[in-house]
Amino acid sequence: METTDVFIYGASGHGRVIADILRSCGYSVGGWIDDRPSPDAYSWEDFCSAHPKGSIALGIGDNDARERVFRQVSAAGYCLPILIHPSAVISESATIEEGTVIMPLAIVNAGAVIAKGCIINSGAVVEHDCHLDAFVHLSPRAALAGGVKIGYSTHIGIGASIIQNITIGDHSIIAAGSAVIRDIADHSLAAGVPALIKKSLHKPV
Repeated sequence: METTDVFIYGASGHGRVIADILRSCGYSVGGWIDDRPSPDAYSWEDFCSAHPKGSIALGIGDNDARERVFRQVSAAGYCLPILIHPSAVISESATIEEGTVIMPLAIVNAGAVIAKGCIINSGAVVEHDCHLDAFVHLSPRAALAGGVKIGYSTHIGIGASIIQNITIGDHSIIAAGSAVIRDIADHSLAAGVPALIKKSLHKPV
């Protein structure tokens, strides 16, 4: 018989939210994996020894850390399930890739594409024909109008709104409560109503 146990990588508050979603989807939480030593969580090495096969959900909110762990888990041959809370509304024509989590009361409408490892948080709205690149995080109640494109590993803050057909670049942050009415370049922090670029997020070489 195929097991329904799923282990969670990340034993913080976000991981506990993932545990609730797993249970609501009919899975059992098999246990926890974490980079910090804990009597309640496996280290990665100990987990691989004890469970050489299986499924792992990512309980990691930070985009960079989630990408790193996603690649580690995928390279080791584990399954990264798509998790969709039963209260979320998902169009049949939407495309959702592995390792993405869609939380309670989120909406994903027709023709939307959500790439691997994304988080669509509670009450977020992804309208028709939006495209989210890998490892994007939409915070609670973020709202994307139709045709919006969100770049790789970008974070949209809580309650932010983005009008139709806007493009937001890779590795950017849109601050909480912002209203985006023009395109935002890669590696930018934007904030305000309307949102303006406040600084570059390019990492030093």
